[in-house]
This record gives sequence, C-alpha cells and structure tokens, in this order.
Amino acid sequence: MVAGTNEGTRPLSELISRGDTTELQVKAFLCNNLGHTTFLAKIPMYEFYRMSDVANERSEHGEPVAQRKLDIKHATDLARYILKGLIATTILQNSEDRGPIMKARERLREKIGKQPYLALQPIVANLRTAGVNGSNLRAQQLETKDHEGIGIRLWLGQKDILWVVDGQHRRKAIQMVIEFLEEARLEQKYPPKKQSLFPHNKDDRAIPHDELSVWMECYELTRGHCTVSVETHLGLNIIEERQLFHDLNNLAKKVEKSLALEFDSSNPVNAFIKEILIDSGLLKVSSTEKVDWEDDDGSMTRKDIVAINAHLILNKSNINGAAPALVKDRLGVAKRFWEAVVQIPGFGEEKAKLTTVSAQPVVLKAIAKLTYDFALGRQLNAELLDKLLDGITDIDFSHDNPMWRYYQLTNQEIESYGLNELGKYLPDNSTGNRDVGNFDAETKRMRFGAKHNDIYPIIGDMIRWKLGLPNRQEIRN
Repeated sequence: MVAGTNEGTRPLSELISRGDTTELQVKAFLCNNLGHTTFLAKIPMYEFYRMSDVANERSEHGEPVAQRKLDIKHATDLARYILKGLIATTILQNSEDRGPIMKARERLREKIGKQPYLALQPIVANLRTAGVNGSNLRAQQLETKDHEGIGIRLWLGQKDILWVVDGQHRRKAIQMVIEFLEEARLEQKYPPKKQSLFPHNKDDRAIPHDELSVWMECYELTRGHCTVSVETHLGLNIIEERQLFHDLNNLAKKVEKSLALEFDSSNPVNAFIKEILIDSGLLKVSSTEKVDWEDDDGSMTRKDIVAINAHLILNKSNINGAAPALVKDRLGVAKRFWEAVVQIPGFGEEKAKLTTVSAQPVVLKAIAKLTYDFALGRQLNAELLDKLLDGITDIDFSHDNPMWRYYQLTNQEIESYGLNELGKYLPDNSTGNRDVGNFDAETKRMRFGAKHNDIYPIIGDMIRWKLGLPNRQEIRN
C-alpha cells in the first residue's frame, strides 16, 4: 500500500492514499473472507463491464485454458432477466407517473414478463495487480463523524482489471444488454428477431417513440442506478485463482427440481400452473418427488405437471425460455385441456394410479401433444380439437384395456379384442423397440415405461384410433 503521509508505505490495514484524478475511484467495504483480505464494492453495470474481464486464459504452464465453455444460451437468458429487471426498475422509479410513457413501460413489461422480485447475485473477481493482501493498492479509509472506519476508497487504473472468477455468464449477459440498448438508442430499431433480447414484430423493427424513451431510461440505469456487487480477492496466483473457481462452482448443492419450480413465478407457464391449476383446486400437488401407487391421494408432482404443460403449451419437453406474449394467447386452450382431463373417471381421486392409466404422466403428455397439434400446431383444426377434448372421457382408461398392451398381444389376441385396425395407426413393430410398458396379468396393472419421449407418441396414436382422429402414419407418409 502506497501512503501519502510522512510515515511512508503502510499495509492494507492502515489505509491512506494519494489520489490520482486520472484513475477511477471505487468505494468499497474492507472484508475478511476466511482469513483473506477482500473488498466488497457496488459498481454500476456499465462500469463493471468496462473494467472487468473473464479469468479464462490462466494456466500453470502458460497454455491457454478456459474456466469453462461459455454457454451463450444461458447468457442470453440472463440478459433477458437483466432487461426485465431494468424495465421493472423504470416502473418502480416512476410509480407516480400516469402518462403515456408509463403505459409504454407496462406494455414492455407485459411482453417480457414480470415476477415478484429480481436480483443478481454478487460476482467474484480477482485483482491480480493488487499484490499480496493488496500491498500495491492505493486506498483511503473513509470515516464517519466519530472517526470510526466504515469503508475504503480505492483508485484503480486501466491496468487494474477485475478478473471474473465466478460470474462470466452474468458479465456476458450485461454486455449483451448494453449492446442491445446502445443499438436501440442509435439505430432506433430492434435487432433481427433471432438476435434480439426482446420479443417484437419481425416485420416492423422500428421502435415506437414511447418505447424508445423507456429503453433510454434503461440505458441510463446501467450507467448509474443499477449496480452489481463484486467481491474482489487480492493478488491471487494461478493455483489460488483456480482453486477459488472450483470451490465456488462445485461446493453448492443444487435445488430440487420441484422446489425450484414451486418458487419460480417468473415463467409464464409456471404462473399459469400456480394460479389457474393449483390455487383454484383443479389439480392437487404432491409434496414428494415420487407418488407411491398404494398411497396415491390423487395428486401429481409439480415436475410432472410442468412437463405436461410444456408439451401442451410449447410443444417442448421443458418450459425454459417461455415467452410471456406467446404463452398468454395459449392459456385458454391449456385450461380447457385440464378441465377435460379432470373429468376422466377416477382421475385426481384417491388411488387414482391404481384405477386409471390417465393418472400416469406419459398418458397426459400424449393427450397434451394431440391438443397442441389440433389447437396450435400443423394440424390446426377446431373440429378435431373438439372431438379430442369432448371424447377423452369416453375412452376406457382402465388398466386392463388391451389397447395399451397391443405390442404384447399375439395376432389371435389382437383379432379377438377387435384391434386389427389399430395396427394401421401404430409404428411398425419391426422398425424399433416398441416396449411401451409392462402389463402385470396377476394384478391387472398397466405400468408405462420411463422413456416418455418414445412412448407418448404411440399412446397418442392409440387415442387417435379410438376417437377416429387422423392417422399420424398416413400424415407422415
């Protein structure tokens, strides 16, 4: 630590500095993290991006090595999250405004989605130029009126780079947000749809004047009001930096999937599940990840409910990246689907899984996929949708319905059960594994397999045949 008093150089614990007006001043708290000196600073997003880089080139013998490969999709999701937070901030800061700009703010928030709370976790960095315990830093102790130390003021030059050890995706997300806002400000057009962080009309990329004003507000927030917290370690060597990266990324325990889904209100599909399906009492949610058939109270795991709705609303196996504007227009169909499903005899009742195969998630995924096809997909047809949702209560979803075990039946059994025509709707048994599950002849229970993505299309074909819906095999040919 270089001192500006007659006493000369002092250690970091005795902070006094000589200022340099060409350097950036950063206010921080001096901390002790398990015996090591660190400082904790809040830095405007824009400034943090400008003065930081990712510690991905350091290795023990000088060869290039990355801490981990950058996942651009993850960074893009984080960028949208930050953008959502900036829009929410403009609304909070202007809560008394009732003019046209507030309407634009609320319109943008409606498109990108809203949630109860938004925040970024602190970023961890290493200031390599700081020296051991900050011996090369120039700093000044800040005092209150009673002369008690409350923090420090640091002077950082252009060579003093904050090397990000944990937070490279957050830094990349901040960069993407800044570039998006700068392009919107200069071009007054949204970027091409695939490159845009914000959903917009791909045929007219021009930004309306009121929306442009909101983006200008967001840009200004990144340069001042909205900050990131950065815990900075001082002068770590290669081994120490790599150890810190390992510990920060490997010692945390991942949250259970169902718990994460229960707590997340930001995803519009999740919000639909909570507000329309669960809070209204339409569905019961299990408190455990797995439901024992013998102790089944008619509930479903949240994970299964989410997966079914992903097929129903998005035609995907997960709800990641669900756009609020897209989901909003599909919720009517989704609600109608569930209102039809709960009418299936035995569904949602005690010991439902012992009573009806419709209580098995893979069966509901099959019906959900059909609903998507007829309501939103390439086979869009209102009459077929009505035929499906009005007819599912007429289907025999009992375990001993031979339709479910078609591939296990002999030709004679197929004929005796009247399933000859069903074969035309199903994939050829010779082209792959058609093991959709196991029927226990003793208990008369049909338990479908775990490979849902292979099984639910086949169950969908069985339902198509039973309700006289178009044959998927003929459509594909």
